[in-house]
Amino acid sequence: MATFICYGNFTDQGAKTMKDGPKRAEATKGLVEKMGGKLVGMYVTTGQYDLVIIADMPSGEAMAKLAISISSQGNVRTTTVRAFQPAEMGKLISEAL
Repeated sequence: MATFICYGNFTDQGAKTMKDGPKRAEATKGLVEKMGGKLVGMYVTTGQYDLVIIADMPSGEAMAKLAISISSQGNVRTTTVRAFQPAEMGKLISEAL
């Protein structure tokens, strides 16, 4: 499993249908599980991004499919990054140097 952080910003459509947000959040949780992942956290945020999803997914491909599924609904635009625990990054650094 790999950890990913998915940042989202509401589109005009998403802002207009904000009342459906809790229902969409539950659907997103279901998608994560359906794709073999585990939802670590989902937050509505202030600042640069409107929401943040943290998920452990079986692969980068599974995370890409999740981001595509979320974005294709037209309510949010996503930016996804891979997150590494300090020990994971330490191992990568020691192997690279």
